[in-house]
Amino acid sequence: SPSALRVVDLPWFERAVDVGWGWVPLAMVVMAGCAHAVNLTDGMDGLAAGCVAIALSVIGLWVVLGDPAHRTIVIWCASLAGACTGFLWFNSFPASVFLGDVGSLGLGAALGTISLLTHTALWLVIIGGVFVAEALSVILQVASYKWRDKQRIFRVAPLHHHFHLGGLSEPKVTVRFWIVAVLLAMVALTAMELV
Repeated sequence: SPSALRVVDLPWFERAVDVGWGWVPLAMVVMAGCAHAVNLTDGMDGLAAGCVAIALSVIGLWVVLGDPAHRTIVIWCASLAGACTGFLWFNSFPASVFLGDVGSLGLGAALGTISLLTHTALWLVIIGGVFVAEALSVILQVASYKWRDKQRIFRVAPLHHHFHLGGLSEPKVTVRFWIVAVLLAMVALTAMELV
């Protein structure tokens, strides 16, 4: 029903909230933000595809374990996560195939859509924490450059390039970001008992 669609789970609270007509701007922010955050993350071989596979796997597991009403979405999560994992065979360093804007924007939009349909849009801030950090690094860098007399916070943005310019190799940055994505996913799953 339409009213069930407008429900959003609150992280670490034992309830969900019906946001009413506020669901429309929320959905717009989630879709645009998620698509662009994944696009910004797609700057190193395997980084975006690996993090999307982790996030989709967690949301799929979340649905399997806790929300039987949305079990058909598990098929979508599993197939997209599997496609991202298979894509890593060709996209891992040094990549021979790339996502590009079409792939990264599409995967980000799919992740946003799934989070809205499973009421985990607010949880996506934790589950997709790598994407949030990447987007925030760009926002903060641009704001600082514009309003602080061209001063920078990072060597360069997005965040993965900051670490790369700091001396870490591209594969090391990618794998460390995957580890952070897995840890954030585990944090979200441990909190699932509370929802």
